[in-house]
Amino acid sequence: MDKVNQYSPGKIPDMVKASGRANLIGEHIDYHGLPVLPIALHRAIWVRFAVRDDRRIVADSPQFGERSFLWTPGLTPVAQGDWENYLRAAAQAVAGKWGPGQGIDAVIESDLPPAAGLSSSSALIIAITLALLRANRIEANFEELMEILPEGEQFVGTRGGAMDHAAILGSHDGCASLISFDPVRIRHIPIPPEWIFLVADSGQRAEKSGAVRERYNAIRAGFHVNHEISQHVVSEALRVQHAVEALQQNDPHRFGRLLLEGHASLRDRLHVSTPALDRIVDTAMASGALGARLTGAGFGGCAIVLCLRGDLEKVQAGLHPAPIIDAVHS
Repeated sequence: MDKVNQYSPGKIPDMVKASGRANLIGEHIDYHGLPVLPIALHRAIWVRFAVRDDRRIVADSPQFGERSFLWTPGLTPVAQGDWENYLRAAAQAVAGKWGPGQGIDAVIESDLPPAAGLSSSSALIIAITLALLRANRIEANFEELMEILPEGEQFVGTRGGAMDHAAILGSHDGCASLISFDPVRIRHIPIPPEWIFLVADSGQRAEKSGAVRERYNAIRAGFHVNHEISQHVVSEALRVQHAVEALQQNDPHRFGRLLLEGHASLRDRLHVSTPALDRIVDTAMASGALGARLTGAGFGGCAIVLCLRGDLEKVQAGLHPAPIIDAVHS
């Protein structure tokens, strides 16, 4: 199967999967309706589930423990930062369109690091949403899922866009996904054979809670009132266009320069980088990479690094001890 996340309406398996994503370029612009260019990762969240004969949702995570609640209309969040809110967000998203249904007993497994800028929260919400839909024999297509998921995630308080959900549901192996909005459309751009994107972890968690959540939401709201934010949005949108051209023309050096320009804008205009992320970018470039930048909303998490296949070993060695979370290529 070439599609990263298969969704087969009408069939009820006992397991669903949602992969993480890394955004190559196009940061903090999807919620302004501007195109972005993410890739899907090999790391993912799996939900193994069984259908219950009542409306209770019970989910167990080896990392975060067990949560249980009754699936009713009009669910409200629990304590801020509690992972149950992501379960409730999925349940509320489904209920808002189809009403509450039968509950599930679920076990959640993941090799996708949380709060790393790789969309683990969206992957969790999507996986639980798919499990609830399948458990209740609800057939939902891509457009219907994109109708409910972005608003559903805002249940937890982060005013994000629709990029993560579209990338997780619609990406293909070996391709970057050019995602446009209003309506959501995906165009798959093949990655040239010699290109490799490494995802390197800064070790600093990018938790969107408290002051960081307020800062994230302020960036979204500040386009029309903050010159630095508007300058980033305009320039980043152009970088997405040029990055697609670089992919199509097999010009990795141009693509690498765009990554560096994007990182500088995120660092100097939006102030969402950190010293740990800046060090990864600098170290990657000193080790032979063609470009690097933070990926995700910032405030910690991971960086995306572009190198050629022949330089992979020396770039990986130079990045040590930063863990390499994933390597994506054609």
